[in-house]
Amino acid sequence: MPQKKATAAPRPPAAKRPARPVRPNEVRIIGGQWKRTRLAVADKPGLRPTPDRVRETLFNWLASLAGAGGGELPGWHCVDAFAGTGALGLEAASRGAANVLLCEQDAALVAQLQAAKTKLSAEPVRIDRGNGVTALERTTAGSLHAVFLDPPFESIALYEPALRAAARTLRPGGVVYLEAPRQWNDEELAAFGLASFRYLKAGAVHAHLLRLASEATA
Repeated sequence: MPQKKATAAPRPPAAKRPARPVRPNEVRIIGGQWKRTRLAVADKPGLRPTPDRVRETLFNWLASLAGAGGGELPGWHCVDAFAGTGALGLEAASRGAANVLLCEQDAALVAQLQAAKTKLSAEPVRIDRGNGVTALERTTAGSLHAVFLDPPFESIALYEPALRAAARTLRPGGVVYLEAPRQWNDEELAAFGLASFRYLKAGAVHAHLLRLASEATA
C-alpha cells in the first residue's frame, strides 16, 4: 500500500519589523529633505519637544497656506523663538524655508542646536543664544511668514510679550504658532491684534495657529 507523501506545514507569515520607536532623548524630523532624521535631545527638566502628531498637523496647516505640494514651505522666513530642541525650526528648514532663526538661552541646548545644524548641513538655519522675545522685537516689522512660540509651560510671564512681539513681525498672510498649557480665546488674542485660525488639543498641549485679526475679519 503506497504511503502518503508528507506535506510540510505552512510557514507562518513573516512578522513585520516594528517601526523603531522615538526614544525620549531624541526627536525625529517628520517631512522634507531630512525626513526621518533623528536628533539628540538633552535630558533637561521642562524640555518638552512638540509631539510628532502635533507637528505633523501644524506643518500640514502651514503647507496649505503656502500653496505648495508635498508639505513644503518654499522661501519662508521663520523664527523659532524658544527653540529648545529645535524641532519646529528645523522641521521648517527641512521643508524648504529660506531662513530660520533658532533662539535659545540655555548654553547646552545652543550647543546641541549647533551640532544638529552641522549634522544636517542646514544652511538656512541661524542660531542665536539669547532671549526670543528680544530677537522678535529686533526683527523687521512685516517680514516673517511664521513665528513659532513654544515657551516653557511654567513661564507664564513670557506669553504676552512674545505674542505682542510676534504679531508685529508678520507679513501679510503670516502666522504665529502658539503652544500653551491652555487654550487662548479670541478676546485675549485680540489684545495683540491676533485671532485664532486653527486649534488642536493633544494631551496637555494646546496648539494654536494664529493670524492677524485684520486678515481674519477681511
